[in-house]
Amino acid sequence: MVMAAPAAPSTLYPTPRCNSSRNFVPFPANPFKRSATLLDRPFLQALRLAATGPQAVSGTDQQTNVLSANEEGDRIRRLQNGSDVRGVALEGEKGRSVDLTPQAVEAIAESFGEWVMESLTRESRQEKPKVRVSFGRDPRLSGPALSTAVLAGLSRAGCVVFDMGLATTPACFMSTVLPQFAYDASIMMTASHLPYTRNGLKFFTRRGGLNASEVEEICYRAARKHTARRMGLGYGDSVPSLTRNNADFMSAYAEHLRTIIKERINHPLHYDTPLEGFKVVVNAGNGSGGFFTWNVLDKLGADTFGSLHLEPDGMFPNHIPNPEDRTAMSLTRAAVLEQQADLGIVFDTDVDRSGVVDSTGTAINGDRLIALMAAIVLREHPGTTVVTDARTSVALTQFIAARGGHHCLYRVGYRNVIDKGIQLNRDGVETHLMMETTGHGALKENHFLDDGAYMVVKIIIEMVRMKLMGSSEGIGSLIKELKDPLESVELRMNILTQPKHAKQKGAEVVDTLKQYIEEGRLQGWRLDACGDCWVSDGCLVDSNDTPVDIDARMYRAKVSDEVHGQHGWIQIRQSVHNPNIAINMQSSVVGGCQAITATLRDKFLLASGLEEFVDISQVDTYAISGSSG
Repeated sequence: MVMAAPAAPSTLYPTPRCNSSRNFVPFPANPFKRSATLLDRPFLQALRLAATGPQAVSGTDQQTNVLSANEEGDRIRRLQNGSDVRGVALEGEKGRSVDLTPQAVEAIAESFGEWVMESLTRESRQEKPKVRVSFGRDPRLSGPALSTAVLAGLSRAGCVVFDMGLATTPACFMSTVLPQFAYDASIMMTASHLPYTRNGLKFFTRRGGLNASEVEEICYRAARKHTARRMGLGYGDSVPSLTRNNADFMSAYAEHLRTIIKERINHPLHYDTPLEGFKVVVNAGNGSGGFFTWNVLDKLGADTFGSLHLEPDGMFPNHIPNPEDRTAMSLTRAAVLEQQADLGIVFDTDVDRSGVVDSTGTAINGDRLIALMAAIVLREHPGTTVVTDARTSVALTQFIAARGGHHCLYRVGYRNVIDKGIQLNRDGVETHLMMETTGHGALKENHFLDDGAYMVVKIIIEMVRMKLMGSSEGIGSLIKELKDPLESVELRMNILTQPKHAKQKGAEVVDTLKQYIEEGRLQGWRLDACGDCWVSDGCLVDSNDTPVDIDARMYRAKVSDEVHGQHGWIQIRQSVHNPNIAINMQSSVVGGCQAITATLRDKFLLASGLEEFVDISQVDTYAISGSSG
């Protein structure tokens, strides 16, 4: 079905017209072998040259216009957050202005469309006549306006756009895979668990999500495109007609999940309704996850009475849609106990993450969720490797090893963890599970896709299998041997500088800590042997010549003292999504994390003078009182 097109971009986003494109400078072949300055000198010269014609403005105004356009382009480049684009889309955040504007989104979508076309042309060595791109969004209030901008940008690039409406991030990728759709690429508009004022974009092709370097290239291209458009360079008067093809993909995706559950359970009595007799409570947090209740569980016979916050609401009025959120887990736990449910499910906004609650009301997220998935996967694939981020506990490593698995600890960042698993499989190391402590989890059997709904499907299948095998215990019994760390703390230090300098300053803090540890200035602290993995605990050394992209600076160190020996670890990393530095610690002795924090403050932050541009208030409070609140 084809809907009426919205107004053309020239009406939606008025831009200066260009009389000639003769001075437009094409993109460099490799834009990343240059300085960090957004607009290179030839491009700036082209901007100035365009302003020297008969109708040129004064030199001062010309310089002002160029600098203003340069700054706007630089803001677009800074919208990159690792492998995603994130920004403020609505007013309402103290100290943050709107930077994810319709104009920025249009330029980014257009640049992605061009990038996809060029990639497909390189792969096939011939120009693809029509590039088909799907598009979905979560229920955020800024979604409708920014959706029009995405449509405009993709249309400018010459793509045929298929609008899936309210969707999930994993569904967007699967729309490139399922045969009846098989789009060339997809965009999901979401900011995951961030506040309602935020929004963002995630990008997919048939090979999976784009990595950080690819998104950097697209944002760089979009920044130059937007700057050139502001200066009236390189764009003619013709505007493509905009058409939006509606695609009911979510129904097909739900049917895909139902088929997996039915086929793998293969219930001997009621094949089509294998969840009869099971009560499952879903907390969708008013995000995109309500479909899982209506179109998956209900149709398979489950009793879902008592489920929470299923209706999409872009204000997220009840709690943050996040399996790590205490309120979300507490409400789900209460519902499970009240309904005497077999399972509770918590989704984040765009359903690429999930957490569960077992029949006893125990929250299963973080290390516990990784352990549960590891127990399931190791039964199916004995001896496989499990990749996690480096915030997981020593107890999790022991849990995996006790079941015959291998644990590879890698860098924080879900794309880093997934890409490490892909690399290991490519190198001949069987790796079926990749999970980050935030709930992002990917399986080799599911296209290495971090899909919260698919993770829950695996858990539901295991729950029913255990019941059919005669077990009266719930899925929580699979992880009863996992020990929680005695102490586990996360602290944050905000970077006190302009946003455009935050990344540089954050890197300076993290790299200086590495230097202090290597020089022996922090007694009892020792960097992990290869900087990527905890080798002594059996994980694999990242010895490949071309390591995968790193989203942020980060290091992890083991901590020892004369009384307890090695008793804990600390990891410090630059946040991808916010201008701050995260500090994670765990210890096996009482007061260990507080002692580690005191050393970090006194022997590093104050001694180095770095506290001048980072807010150490959380560190200071915890070092004194032992309270992170």
